[in-house]
Amino acid sequence: MVAELTYRNETARMSRTDWGAIWAGLFTFVAIWSVFGLLGMTLFGNAANPGTTNPNVTGAMGFGAGMDIWAVVLTIIAMYVAGRATAHLAAVEDRRDAVLYGMVVFGLSIAAVILLVIIGAAGMNGSVTADGGTHIQSALNTFVSWGWSGFIALFFGWLAAMAGALSGAVKRTKPERSVQPIRPAA
Repeated sequence: MVAELTYRNETARMSRTDWGAIWAGLFTFVAIWSVFGLLGMTLFGNAANPGTTNPNVTGAMGFGAGMDIWAVVLTIIAMYVAGRATAHLAAVEDRRDAVLYGMVVFGLSIAAVILLVIIGAAGMNGSVTADGGTHIQSALNTFVSWGWSGFIALFFGWLAAMAGALSGAVKRTKPERSVQPIRPAA
């Protein structure tokens, strides 16, 4: 009776965080959010106050509501694309890892936006707004006024980042393992 030995070539799965992919996701989010955020400000600003220099109270209220909705939709789209880009560049194969990459790119993106707002407000430290307040006060009032729309934008943005990472995960088919029987020497 001849014994047949089989050897399998199995590799252990080692997970390392791909920070390059996470930074790429961050820059993707900031680029999309900045460009289309300015577009929204321009569109809603012109709609609220078309061709005049005097503020229109009714138009300003529409500007706020329009920007709230725009911010929610834009954050969802930008986070989805950022999460998808991150997972794709990191070549994530596992759903759990994809969700974690989505959460990390979300957290880093939000931290970056807050930092950019603080730096922007600090750069205007000595200047005064039209109502006599400083730009730092204006920036803080902007954060406070976001309220529910800010929460909704961040919550759905967080979910969108994870969903984007899940959809961006690379679906690789495992190659069939060829197991070769080895006959022992006689």
